[in-house]
Amino acid sequence: MAEKKGNIHEVTTLHGRIAVFADRRHGGEVLAGVVPPNCRDGVVLGIPAGGVPVAARLAELLRLPLDVAAVSKIVLPWNSEAGYGAVAYDGTVLLNEKLLPTLGLDEAEIRKGIERTTEKVRQRIGRFRGDRPWPDVTTGTVILVDDGLASGFTMQAAVAALRREGAKRIVVAVPTGHDRAVARLAGEVEALCCANIRSGWSFAVAAAYRQWHDVSDEEVEALLRRQPVEKNP
Repeated sequence: MAEKKGNIHEVTTLHGRIAVFADRRHGGEVLAGVVPPNCRDGVVLGIPAGGVPVAARLAELLRLPLDVAAVSKIVLPWNSEAGYGAVAYDGTVLLNEKLLPTLGLDEAEIRKGIERTTEKVRQRIGRFRGDRPWPDVTTGTVILVDDGLASGFTMQAAVAALRREGAKRIVVAVPTGHDRAVARLAGEVEALCCANIRSGWSFAVAAAYRQWHDVSDEEVEALLRRQPVEKNP
């Protein structure tokens, strides 16, 4: 059963556990029971690639239209899994100012990282959205979905972009997340839904799932081709 602490909604029986979801689709199913009733309007935006399977199932169960918010982390030159910031679909750049001084990157390397990530985001927008009109995020609730929160910087960049567009009510929904990232991000949105909150020095989003794979662009496209449902009355 979901429990609310401030504006954070979680499943307390899943707290601190690993391997609690069969896969991302299952994560979306569990999230459907965590999103509060007064937030079940508007649109569901999945962050590609891994957030889209979660968002697709959540949108299906909540009977809401599905779209994507292309956001990508700026990765380290020597480690494509670790990042020091993120770029959002509208060009919003968020850097981890506390982490950067410890990395030994010069200004040119940081600039190249931002440029590479900006191009990646641009390509994803073209591939996943084409010329479809962007949904109206100024009315109703925007439910922003990823498969997990590690540092939270990717999601934070997405939230900043939506605020710049005039979004008044943003709900972040993720199956799993680190408690520090959850607490930090909760202060920037109207509700944060995280079924499985964990703590500790080492955190991997994948540890919450029994089946895990890198989501391909083709898988994202297949999910987005499904006919969007009518808005839930």
